[in-house]
Amino acid sequence: MTLVLLSGWGIDARIWHPLAPYWPGGIEVRTPDWPGYGERSHETLPKTLPVLADKMRGDLPQDAIWVGWSLGGLLAGALLPHLPPPRALLLVGTGARFCSEDGVRAAELATFRRAFDRDPRATWQHFLRWQLQGEPAPRMAHRRLLDLLGGHPSASSQTLATGLEQLAYLDLGEMLAAPPCPIWRIAGERDRLMGKTARQSAERILTGCGHSPMLSHPETLVRHLVELAGSDADQRSDRGGVAS
Repeated sequence: MTLVLLSGWGIDARIWHPLAPYWPGGIEVRTPDWPGYGERSHETLPKTLPVLADKMRGDLPQDAIWVGWSLGGLLAGALLPHLPPPRALLLVGTGARFCSEDGVRAAELATFRRAFDRDPRATWQHFLRWQLQGEPAPRMAHRRLLDLLGGHPSASSQTLATGLEQLAYLDLGEMLAAPPCPIWRIAGERDRLMGKTARQSAERILTGCGHSPMLSHPETLVRHLVELAGSDADQRSDRGGVAS
């Protein structure tokens, strides 16, 4: 069974390193970077979904389970009409939309985008702290995050600005209503970036976690990902398919 883990805004694939000690045998884990991030920082994140799909086609195989976190989840869901659907899609810290009336409001994101235009690096650093507010020990989580990423983003300001635009407009509502593959959602019960309605609609709610459970509760997150991935295998067995 293969899981492909996809990171969120302003953060590259190194965010998944804390999960490494907890994966059980029989699970293959891949952590590709989005164009413009990490090992692909020489590229620029495409603004259009068809172009992004072409660039990610080799990293998002049909026989894998895709796991998208935050903006990574929104992008993974938005790519489903443009790529062969995976075995399943697991969304972590991801609702149908980033903005909501009971979470981050559209006006708040617009203010953040204006601040980013004035000072990209300082705004990125603020975002790191902002998304960790719901964790049980946010300062410790922030130190762990900086240990992983360093003090500056791996992506260019252009790539980050494109990601903020995607946060503003991507909407998975229609896709979630008629999904082309099984989709499950995992939410931290104290996630400050998800609205209450989106959190409560998740299939799994992680007690005591915020938006970044891979930093605060990596073992718990792995357990839930593996259980949900296994439920896909069970469904395939029930349908007479081959489970890996």
